Parts: sequence; C-alpha cells; structure tokens
Amino acid sequence: MAHKIGIIGYGNMGSAIAERIKKSYKVAVFEKDLAKTARVSGIEAEKELSVLVGESDALILAVKPQDFPQTFLEIENCGYELDKLVISIAAGITTSYIEEHFGMVRVIRVMPNMPAKIGAGMTCLSKGKFASEVDLKLAIRIFRRLGKVLLLDESMMDAATAISGNGPGYVYYLLDKGEFIKAEFLKELIEQAVNLGFGRREAVLMARTTISGALKALKTSGLSVHELKTQVISRGGMTEAALKVKDSGASWEQAIKAAVARGEELAKK
Repeated sequence: MAHKIGIIGYGNMGSAIAERIKKSYKVAVFEKDLAKTARVSGIEAEKELSVLVGESDALILAVKPQDFPQTFLEIENCGYELDKLVISIAAGITTSYIEEHFGMVRVIRVMPNMPAKIGAGMTCLSKGKFASEVDLKLAIRIFRRLGKVLLLDESMMDAATAISGNGPGYVYYLLDKGEFIKAEFLKELIEQAVNLGFGRREAVLMARTTISGALKALKTSGLSVHELKTQVISRGGMTEAALKVKDSGASWEQAIKAAVARGEELAKK
C-alpha cells in the first residue's frame, strides 16, 4: 500500500479528498494559492511541486481540466520520471490524454461528486492502459473513504459524470425552484442512467447515492440551496450545460444528453 499520497490542487475536491483520507494515509498537497493551505492540519503543505512529486507514492491531480497542460509542463519540469500511480479527478480528461504526455504512466480516472466532502459521495473509477490491479485497488480504497465506489469502463465515464457527478446540481436546481419530489426524481435519474447504457443495478446505486448524498450535504452544510447550487455548477461545465437545456423547457433526457455532449466536447479540447 502506498504510504504517501500527493495531491496537486487544494480546491473544493482536492481539500475534500485530503481531509477524508488523512487518517489513513500520509497526505501532502501542493497549491499555488498558499492561503488555501495556510491552516491545514494533519496534512503536509509543500511549497515546491518537485518535492511533492518526488516524495509521493501516488499523485492525485485535482486541478481544473483547462489547467492540465500547464500542470503537465510543471510536473515535467520537476525532472522526475513519472513512475508512480496518477489519479485524475477532472471531468473530460481521459486516461489516454495523460498517457500521451507521460508515456507508460499508470493512470486511474476518477469522478467523485460533491457529497464526497462528508463521506456520502458517489465515485466512479476507470483504469488506464498501464495501471495494474494493485493500482486500481489502491484507488478504490482511497475513494471508499469518500462514499460509494463504482468501477466502470472508461467509455461510460462521461455518462457517469452526467448522472452522479452532476446529480447534486440537479437536486439543488429542483429544490431552488420548489419542484423537487424525491421519489419522482429518483425514478427519473434511474431511468436516464439506464437510457445512457448503465445496467439497472448500477443506475439504482448511482441515483440513490447521489440524491441521498446531495440532501445530506445540504442538511450539514449550513448553506442555502441557492448557495450550494452556485457552488456545484461550474461555468462552462457539464452541469451548466444540462441545466441550460432543462431551463429551456426540455426533458431531463434531453438535459442529461446535453451534459454528456459537453463532456465529449471538453475531452476533445
């Protein structure tokens, strides 16, 4: 088992992962905005990326998709061969994209959702070409500390993001409009997951975990529905794409297909 996990990026999800796993692993983080890591506890805040890369047994890339090219360059400039497990949590970033930059690097692609912060998340994982079963088991152990875990073929990751990754945003959107009925939306989300190609069992797990996690996060956050909705809807992201379509009067089927299409667009970029 890897004894030190390095996390690049200490935003919402990077910090959530660090906090959830720090009791089980030695955790170090690198964040350019030093104010974000000024008060961390039980976590090493590295000021130099080269130190983090050199000393970590596994790296979690918790930066935005648009920041990946710059992050790759900075990792390359550290002067180390990337002979360790790399876990990416960015929407639309494929394992092959990372492999193209670093060669035969061991990559696991992961899509957690916002309730992971409180251990009630739904995380989907897929294995890259060169990652081993040992690497996969490590990634699963890490993300089980954030909630439920589902292993998928990478071809289903954009679909998974459209269901469970974006799902809390859908819940807060409906709550904000006064239109959320749990049983009805659960049935809808399961149906749309099946429409995207998931088996019934997978669809039920994703939908139930996502909705219950979103409601639990709302209950414990102390924030309003509107504030949480604003937090989880990234500009130009998949959730925003879905909700723009939904706001136009379209069905959830059309909205969620728009999210998948946006994920495919992000991957091409």
